[in-house]
Amino acid sequence: MNKNDFAVNPPMGWNSWDCYGASVTEKELIQNADYMAEHLKEYGWEYIVCDIQWYEPTADSSHYHIFADLCMDEYGRLIPAENRFPSAAGGKGFGPVADYVHAKGLKFGIHIMRGIPRQAVAQNTPVKGTSVRARDVAHPASICCWNTDMYGLDAARSGAQEYYDSLLELYASWGVDYIKVDDICVKYGRVNDESTLAYGGDEIEMLRTAIDRCGRPIVLSLSPGPAMVSQAAHLRKNANMWRITNDFWDKWENIMEMFGRCNDWSPYVSEGCYPDCDMLPVGHISIRGCEHGLKERQTNLTQEEQRTMFTLWSIFRSPMMLGCELTDMDEWTRDLVTNDRVLRLLRTSRNARQIVRTSDFIAWQAESTDGGSYVALFNIAGWENSFAIPFERLNLSGAYNVTDLWSGENLGMQEKALCAKIGVHDAKLYYLEQK
Repeated sequence: MNKNDFAVNPPMGWNSWDCYGASVTEKELIQNADYMAEHLKEYGWEYIVCDIQWYEPTADSSHYHIFADLCMDEYGRLIPAENRFPSAAGGKGFGPVADYVHAKGLKFGIHIMRGIPRQAVAQNTPVKGTSVRARDVAHPASICCWNTDMYGLDAARSGAQEYYDSLLELYASWGVDYIKVDDICVKYGRVNDESTLAYGGDEIEMLRTAIDRCGRPIVLSLSPGPAMVSQAAHLRKNANMWRITNDFWDKWENIMEMFGRCNDWSPYVSEGCYPDCDMLPVGHISIRGCEHGLKERQTNLTQEEQRTMFTLWSIFRSPMMLGCELTDMDEWTRDLVTNDRVLRLLRTSRNARQIVRTSDFIAWQAESTDGGSYVALFNIAGWENSFAIPFERLNLSGAYNVTDLWSGENLGMQEKALCAKIGVHDAKLYYLEQK
């Protein structure tokens, strides 16, 4: 199997974290799957992803309980907490949920932390299919600085690869289509009693091998970031998507930072290989969250800022994961995320890059596989402004028929320059077709 075939276009879906933190339930997964199948699937949205700590019975927000008791099988593999996911009873794991999601024509994903549970090491559980045990493969100095669930695995030890093989064997048996592996783009550890950060390349390679052996086409997503551009070749070889940012939330400052990150990573976007801008915090979020002291709310981004975010993610070809509760999505948000003309970017654009950046204006361009050109214009100033970008800056000549992709309006034939009046923190997105 070629891992790039698992994600020919950037994955599009919904992730539970922005709404429910570590505490999402089976009922909430199902209700969002139902909504996606009915209202969003036809536009390309297809993944339902259960985020962190589905194995923690007492999880109740985005705040982690330190050294909580976790649900685990006899081989030290985490399994769903039955009080939150009742269909997992009887050793079924996420199989029934995945079956339900698949029956809706969708795909199912889960979040995992790299490594092996500390609880498995304490109990010294066997590694399935081997004569070694958890303490033989764990790397006790390789820990996560924000979550106490896991130790890293020592790739040099016999049985470490077999532990990851057993995990992916289990996930494949459940029907998992996507795994989001956390604390791995950069990982925390201790050397000589000093904290250190390093690239998790050894465990990434073990995960790649385990997926390739499991017999199921499972998309590999790596998190959190920011991933290191210096590791782009290794990431592209082993993963389908990788976070280029820390957790992204509903602040204009986060969008401004993302322009620079996208510019740095734009040369490395290709089929099956997607630098990931993180989730889209639109609509109703943080239902059981406490990130940055903020709780349940409608997104703090203005409509214009949301349009800018969606435009940048689209032309850059980031994976698209909605963070909101889908079932109470308002009409404006639904229109934002179901604009077929804009989403066509993910399927037909290539070679996206930043063309211009000034103190108040950014322009991006990409080619279409059908011969046209996409151009995105962003007003990053705190006031309405008018902009013009000459066709020669876009390496274009002659006259072009111009369509505004957000409104659908055909602006007719234009030549020499693309001109637009753009509101505060807003964006325009055009398709240019030469006649």
